[in-house]
This record gives sequence, C-alpha cells and structure tokens, in this order.
Amino acid sequence: MALAVLYSRALAGMAAPPVTVEVHLANGLPSFTIVGLPEAEVKEARDRVRAAIQNARFEFPARHVTVNLAPADLPKDSGRFDLPIALGILVASGQLPGNTLDRFEFAGELGLAGHVRPVRGALAMSIGAQRSGRAFVVPAENAAEAALVEHSIIYPAHDLLQVCAHFASREPLERYAKPPPEVAITYADMSDVRAQSSAKRALEVAAAGSHSVVMVGPPGTGKTMLASRLPGILPPMTQAEALASAAVQSLGTRGFSIAQWRQRPYRAPHHTASAVALVGGGSDPRPGEISMAMHGVLFLDELPEFDRRVLEALREPLESGKVSVSRAARQAEFPADFQLVGAMNP
Repeated sequence: MALAVLYSRALAGMAAPPVTVEVHLANGLPSFTIVGLPEAEVKEARDRVRAAIQNARFEFPARHVTVNLAPADLPKDSGRFDLPIALGILVASGQLPGNTLDRFEFAGELGLAGHVRPVRGALAMSIGAQRSGRAFVVPAENAAEAALVEHSIIYPAHDLLQVCAHFASREPLERYAKPPPEVAITYADMSDVRAQSSAKRALEVAAAGSHSVVMVGPPGTGKTMLASRLPGILPPMTQAEALASAAVQSLGTRGFSIAQWRQRPYRAPHHTASAVALVGGGSDPRPGEISMAMHGVLFLDELPEFDRRVLEALREPLESGKVSVSRAARQAEFPADFQLVGAMNP
C-alpha cells in the first residue's frame, strides 16, 4: 500500500493531544517532506529516519515521501515522531505489514543506527494512550515511567529492528509488566538540627496545615538546613499525588526518574531566577519551578533579593493552585500546588 496511518501524541502543557501520522508514497523525483506545523527538530527527522531505516537493513524508497502530522494547527516538537514516521514509511512501501497498527501508539527518537532514544513527557502520553484504549510503544528507558499509569499497556523498544520484528510476527515485543518499584524514600533528617525548637515547632505546624513559612535570621543559623528537612515531615504521598507530581516532572528538561517515585520534590531556585523560570512559560510553554515543586516544597532563599515582579507572580498560583500561561499562539495550564518556604536576613 502507498499510504500508512499511525498514531502518536504531542505535548501541550499537561495534556498530550493525539497526533495522526500519515505517510504517503507517490511517483516522482525522490524527496522527503514533513507537513503539519513541525518544529525544527521534527523537520530534522528526515535525516535521522533515513539513516535509521538504511542501517536497519531496510530499503528507503526512492519516491516522493510525504508525512502529514494531523491536526495541522497543533505545533509538533521534539524527536518523538521519529519512530512512527519510520514505521509508516516501511508500511507504505510494503516492507512491513500494517494490519494491526491501529491498536498501538508510538513515540521515540531514533538514532542513526536505529536505536530508540528516550523522550520527555512519556507519562502524559501514556495517560492519553490508556484513555484511548491503545497499547503504547515507547523507548525502553521510558517504559517504567509510562507504566505508572494504571491499566496501561506498555511495550518497551530498544531499536527500530525490534519493533519491526514485532509487527512482522517474528519476535513479539514483551509487555512491560513490572509493578512500580518500592523505592526507599530518603529525606534529610530533622534530627540533624540541634536546638531551634521554635523553628522546628513552626515547621511542624506548617506541615500539618500546608501553610507557607518565612524564616528570618542571621546567616548560618540554619534556615536552609531547616527548609530542606520540611519534606521529610510531610505526610506520605498518595497515589494520585505521586502521579500528578511525576507527570509534571516528566515534562521538565531532565525528565522523571523512577527513583523519585512517591518522593516529595524540593526545589530551591537561585534568587536571580526570572519570572518565566519560576512560574513557567516560553514560546513553547514549559512548567516552572512552582509546578516542578508539585505536592512538595519550594524554597526561596534570600527572599528580598528576588525581583519584585517575580514575587508578585506567585500571588495567583498560591491562591488558585494552578498557573495559566498564555502566549500569542499557545496556551497551557500547569498545576501549582506547592508549599512555599522563604528565608531572609534581618
């Protein structure tokens, strides 16, 4: 067949809207075109996909290749569409059967040798795939993260050839069936703090009632030490809280580590941080520090040194528990349920 249709996911704030990857082969001069509002890293998939297909010992068709990422008005970024694009080309060129592709969703960046690299936002995409009733093929490094969603069907993939062997009915992928790991949660211990009984009592009250705290004292009196030990006296995270926190962490630049599962985050940005870094934003809206501290602690040391506009930007998120980022072409809403701790000198 000259047309193949696969499914993937984009990222828009905390949501992962579905993306239909349509690959069409036509007669004419050899070319490779990607349409559907792709960002620069998506356009670069042409070279990655071509090399991955050839290094996997498949033939890249010498035809006019058109890839459409629908809907066309939704911006597409990152290399997560490499894997579905490569599979679509192989199916459209008749090198791979595609009779079961509609039961799966795909995400993964391809290396030139054909191996599948991890992507950010795997947890958010897994939530969408589970709601749609499809299985989700993800990079092996993202499998544990994606499997945190209950009733999800996750297939980890190490390289393109392994995925092709599955759909060619030669060597099926093994479903990821490991339960969430029982990670030993370790926090800094409050017993390390000597004396400071009044400050300890204040933190206990704050932990019990989810209150914000400001500590005032000369340098070296233990303000930072006390703040870093607040997560250790907070109640254990529920399943819903852990999943919400992990979903936000998954959208960050560093991604989510399974070793952080059920561990309350502790974020301490420098006082030179901008309002966008703290609240979130950018041309492609990303969560800021207040969202990365979801169900955890945000510590602002040297509080008066922060820019006034940065501190004013915290008002609405503290009251509503969420932050809405609006740009000319894109809008996103991120959760911001955190506990604020400030410290300053007299």
